[in-house]
Amino acid sequence: MNNYLKRTVMTAGLACAVFLVCAATGNKKKAQPINQNSLMKPSSLPFGAPDFTKIKGKHYVPAVRAAIAQQRAEIQRIVNNKQKPTFENTILAYEKSGRMLDRVTSILFCLTSAHKTPEIEAAEKVVIPLLTDFENEVKFNQKFFQRIKYVYDHQYKTLKGEDKKLTEVVYKSFVNAGALLPKAKMERMQAINKRMAALRQEFSTMLPKASAASTVWVNDVKELAGLSEAGIAQCKKDAESRGGKAPYCIVITNTTQQPILANLENRSLRKRVFEASVHRADGTSGNNTFPVIVEMAKLRAEQAELMGYKNYASYSLDNTMAKNTENVYNFLHSLIKAYQPKAAEETKAIEDYAKKTQGVDFKLEPYDRFFYSAKMKKEQLNFSEDEVKPYFNIDTVLVKGVFYAANRAYGLTFKERKDLPTYHPDMKVYDVIDANGKQLALFYCDYFRRPTKRGGAWMSSFAKQSGLRKQIPIIYNVCNYAKAPDGQPTLVTWDEVTTMFHEFGHALHGMLSNCQYNTLSGTAVSRDFVEMPSQFNESFANIPEVFNNYAKHYKTNAPMPNDLKEKMLNSLNFHSAYALGENLAATCADMAWHTLSATEIPTADKAKDFEATALKAVGLHNHQIPPRYSTSYFNHVWGGGYAAGYYSYLWAEVLAVNVADYFATHGALTRKVGNDFRTKVLSQGNTKDLLSIFSDFTGLKAPNAEGLLKARGL
Repeated sequence: MNNYLKRTVMTAGLACAVFLVCAATGNKKKAQPINQNSLMKPSSLPFGAPDFTKIKGKHYVPAVRAAIAQQRAEIQRIVNNKQKPTFENTILAYEKSGRMLDRVTSILFCLTSAHKTPEIEAAEKVVIPLLTDFENEVKFNQKFFQRIKYVYDHQYKTLKGEDKKLTEVVYKSFVNAGALLPKAKMERMQAINKRMAALRQEFSTMLPKASAASTVWVNDVKELAGLSEAGIAQCKKDAESRGGKAPYCIVITNTTQQPILANLENRSLRKRVFEASVHRADGTSGNNTFPVIVEMAKLRAEQAELMGYKNYASYSLDNTMAKNTENVYNFLHSLIKAYQPKAAEETKAIEDYAKKTQGVDFKLEPYDRFFYSAKMKKEQLNFSEDEVKPYFNIDTVLVKGVFYAANRAYGLTFKERKDLPTYHPDMKVYDVIDANGKQLALFYCDYFRRPTKRGGAWMSSFAKQSGLRKQIPIIYNVCNYAKAPDGQPTLVTWDEVTTMFHEFGHALHGMLSNCQYNTLSGTAVSRDFVEMPSQFNESFANIPEVFNNYAKHYKTNAPMPNDLKEKMLNSLNFHSAYALGENLAATCADMAWHTLSATEIPTADKAKDFEATALKAVGLHNHQIPPRYSTSYFNHVWGGGYAAGYYSYLWAEVLAVNVADYFATHGALTRKVGNDFRTKVLSQGNTKDLLSIFSDFTGLKAPNAEGLLKARGL
């Protein structure tokens, strides 16, 4: 069964999880011969790895057409079966269908996010409507659905294990799509699906272009005062790679706050950078995503109403751990209540500190916050981020940190291989070997930013693990780190170190999957559970044995001095209210948009005001602490799969803290504990109830939220 037809969430860590809703129509053009199109047949490379030496941009559209035709025929055979519907001849037959479409779309949609060349963008524009039409065709095929419903009604209670879960997931995916709706509503739902797919694609195309257009150009190196030599060299390299409109430039990253603001001494330049970030897509500089966003919000609200729900959030949350909007808001309000006084104290402390040098009339602005917070940290803790970067060489962090922790906890080893082609020369590929010597997975990493890559960091797969398909997982991580100029090592920040561990946590969830069915394997779980393994994996980054193994000076290989390490670790929760506040604000903005009825959605010219009003209502409209992602550039929600779901990062953080506490108590690098987590959680995919998976490992009947604020130093 095709992943995209099943609306599988392709997850991501700190940045976005990518939700690729795809479907398609018939082929009216003459099919391209298989021997001329490498995508139309399985790869001959080990484990079916994509052969990027043979795949051409012109191959994608004909391959998708052929793959759709193939799965259409497979489904028609199921529909035409004269025998009584059974699990084997209906549900399992559907699961076996669509392998070619899975293969082709997994490659294409990797590139639409990670390396969107003009050729790939052109292919995407053709493919999305094809896939959307096909999804409608399948999900609203009443003869097909009646067979599925018959199995669910008559066999479900007697089925066991993955067979039972697969039947449930398939049946509910059709019901949630609208298969039980009356004809008129069904037709409207199909029209909405088509329009939504086009809008999602439009947003996903507009946003990277808007971010690129917001690049801040700098003529005089003196304006970059405060940056290190390496930082200035990076600004120069970025300018050269983006057309050289000026000798230097500052690239806008996906979040509202820009990390470079912590070092820039020039206040006017700080303001330019911050405003370029917040106004990148709100119409101020020409790029305006609000018309697309408002239309999407209206269509989502209408979808929910067609399905009998009060709003889209209620519709979306029905199949999550949280279950409903009341539980989400109760969770959020408990955090907001604890956060608000801490945030006020933090802001006052930073402003008072700035006034010591800037005068009593100085008014702290959001573009000043990172700068003076960093100066306070340096003065109060005798620590700055630049002191530790020389100890975080990206290659050492990966091999001696990320991989080392996976070896100690799960017995995995990693061997780089040079023979498998990649879609970009910056990528690396590794064999993942289990403790018994058996090949477990392939792992690709693509860490460096470039103009063809969207912002953020994420994990996905070229192939998911499946016992039925005899397929080992082929997993990739994508990030957006600034690559050092040629001949220099790429040094990363502590935040980027934890991002590597985070995304690899998602990768482990895919690699260590041990499921029979592709539909249920790996990260095919609800949004508010899928972020747990990734956030938990961050905890390995500062376990002493792991940290000391990778935190080595890039020149001398000397370990980080203990006093510097202690200062860094002690600084992690310095002014930590900001990080929680920006997340809460983004989460509540997301929920506000998706708890409206279709008639309540504001017009595009009022969308910015709506966000402010919504945040005021929950006590989060804070000039000093804006949302991590504001509405106009909130890719998780409008381009990805996190609509009414951004809360899941905080929700899953509670689960992750509970798991980390269990590891700490029972031995964080003890193979028995690691193997238990692997067996009881990471290997399970979506084969069991998610709360029972969590409880089976931790022994907790329910998540314990008390540890979250403590872990954040609040």
